[in-house]
Amino acid sequence: MKRSADRTREAILAAAREQFAATGYQGTTIRAVAAAAGIDPALVIRYFGNKDKLFATASEFDLRFPDLTAVDPATVGRHLVTHFLNRWEGDEALTVLLRSATTNAEAAQRMREIFGAQLVPVVAKLAPAGEAERRAGLVGAQMMGLALCRFVLAVPPVADMTREEIISSIGPTIQRYLSGDLT
Repeated sequence: MKRSADRTREAILAAAREQFAATGYQGTTIRAVAAAAGIDPALVIRYFGNKDKLFATASEFDLRFPDLTAVDPATVGRHLVTHFLNRWEGDEALTVLLRSATTNAEAAQRMREIFGAQLVPVVAKLAPAGEAERRAGLVGAQMMGLALCRFVLAVPPVADMTREEIISSIGPTIQRYLSGDLT
């Protein structure tokens, strides 16, 4: 019984991620998620309560930052951009969050929480004292802008650039945000 419940829950989440990514928060319905999962809509409600709770679970995104304190300080920007690309290319939850955050206040708040809770502590280890929040905000803005242009909107030429071109172009900017002069 537990195994079947786990499979049903995972099927609902997979369908929800697809729906939220394809149509955003506003365009996604419990019925559409249920149809995509091949189940009755009542099961979606049973497992997740409502659309907001389903979205919150479907959009969980762990940035899984590595410990960057051992990395050569002159290359941390490149390492961080590489890490972001690796995370985004391997997890559709980012697309769900970005697409939904543009039209839904709860999704936007979720994105702010994820970046605030996960990015600020990483930046605090690398940035001058007392500047972590400001610098993390700049890093987050740059990386979310990149993700929006590359993965959601597919804006040429950004979407057409190779990983190395992205890393070489944006790495120095992230480096400056982390440890350079911001004036």
